[in-house]
Amino acid sequence: MKIVSTEGFILSTTKYGESSKILNILTKDYGLIGVISKGCMSNKSNLRTVSERFLYATFNINYKEGKLSTLISADVINYFQYIRSDIKLIGYMTYLTELVDNVYKQNNDSEIYKIFISTVLKIEQKLDPMVLTNILETKCLNYLGVGLNLDCCVNCGSKSIVAISHKQGGFLCKNCYDNSGFTNKNALKTIRLYYYVDIGKISKLDISDDTEIEIDNFLDHYYKDYTGLYIKSKEFLNNLKKY
Repeated sequence: MKIVSTEGFILSTTKYGESSKILNILTKDYGLIGVISKGCMSNKSNLRTVSERFLYATFNINYKEGKLSTLISADVINYFQYIRSDIKLIGYMTYLTELVDNVYKQNNDSEIYKIFISTVLKIEQKLDPMVLTNILETKCLNYLGVGLNLDCCVNCGSKSIVAISHKQGGFLCKNCYDNSGFTNKNALKTIRLYYYVDIGKISKLDISDDTEIEIDNFLDHYYKDYTGLYIKSKEFLNNLKKY
């Protein structure tokens, strides 16, 4: 056991005993770890306010590699007050945390932490949550082993793109078009931008509603058919989008 400080985000919590919690924390330095916060459910505990899900902080812990670590204290970086004030944004945050939890368990690439934190920070800055969620979803496909080919026709390599295919997993040219996916030119350009953009450098988002919805629907179907993930909060999120 050693005492370490690491930046991280609490994805979820589980009650442990009468007054403690186990925190599922995605960290910058140690990946996804389990940390016990002893006595944090007591009103008098100094750990109470730093043992809640959706907390972004520098955590000081007694670290045990491969085992349950112990929380000593935490210095808050962001409480995400704006997100917590809106049920729709809480829905997005819940989905994103569950998605990243699942993706990281299949591929523990450190880049996943970076793109996740960048995404939730941009939502907290009041940028479009659907677009940011779709950007993260597009990037996560590679870590799940089902990445889209967004550079040329997935069949023949042509650069003359007219569509993206749900069935074939990428761009198609006129000769290879199979009537699946979509052909909206703006949406084709935008989904490629989603894949390559540095989320942390986004300052504004100016995407039409039609383009947003087309890409969102495409990714929703692609995830259902090819990732093998079932994320319960996705259904709740889809219902929220109707309002």
